Amino acid sequence: MLNPGNPQSIDNTVLQILEEVVPRNAIYTDADMSGLTSFKAGGKASVLVEPETDEQIAIAAMRLFEKNVPFFILGNGTNTLVKDTGYKGVVIHVGKKFNKTIVEGDRIIAYAGASLSSVAREAANAGLKGMEFAAGIPGSVGGAVAMNAGAYGGEMKDIIETVTVIGENGEPREIRARDMAFGYRTSRIQNEKLIVTKVVIKLTRGDKNDIFVRMDELAALRREKQPLELPSAGSTFKRPEGNYAGKLIMEAGLRGYRIGGAEVSEKHCGFIVNTGNATATDIVNLMTYVMKTVFEKSGIMLEPEIVVLG
Repeated sequence: MLNPGNPQSIDNTVLQILEEVVPRNAIYTDADMSGLTSFKAGGKASVLVEPETDEQIAIAAMRLFEKNVPFFILGNGTNTLVKDTGYKGVVIHVGKKFNKTIVEGDRIIAYAGASLSSVAREAANAGLKGMEFAAGIPGSVGGAVAMNAGAYGGEMKDIIETVTVIGENGEPREIRARDMAFGYRTSRIQNEKLIVTKVVIKLTRGDKNDIFVRMDELAALRREKQPLELPSAGSTFKRPEGNYAGKLIMEAGLRGYRIGGAEVSEKHCGFIVNTGNATATDIVNLMTYVMKTVFEKSGIMLEPEIVVLG
């Protein structure tokens, strides 16, 4: 899947820069991104880098900024789609090397590559409540913070105390939650192109059994209402103010509508799913058609929640 050869779409000086920062065996070219994104579709990235330390992320990002090379931070890939034509830039994969969680009293220190759902379960095992909403969200901690992920009445902004980030100058700094400019599916991370490396989550003591019961209840709701059996990127569109994307799509008569292998889910119209052979082009074309049709029917323009690269 990952090719150690030379890419055709990016200057080899970029490879030389990266080789000074991370081990050569952590750099891949013409990297197939379909296996690293939850849609299980899409094209290649010119270069994929898998740093092992915060310092490697910081230096790589700083040097790419300096050279004006486009790059993207990828966690678990649960809200990302790479176009079939590929991404002509560098993907910095904050993956298993950053899958670390530490419980300290009523606080959890979670590194950016940790699975949000696994952190929620660690919280439950420690008898800490307040993170039950996150148990079924499949993304990484870093991605969840960047988009202020949420479900069933809870959002990341409700539980975060501090976020450690890296900016353009490569220097790490800590930002308190109140200064993160959290909004609906947005934060300073997106707006200022910051890179999350870890977060401190503040929870409260609770009964472990009650916490797991609540998590099981939310898991049952997800299984009942969401198409978890098919590849997707979760909710495809943001919730319009005063309305719901799934409701608008259903009212536009698009339940089950297909383009190629991409389909508006029969179970939940807010999800576009890969029925087995969808290309990224199918998915993007279906997103575009849904947005156009919903606007024609309701006058409301849906905004994608997923990130499309390329």
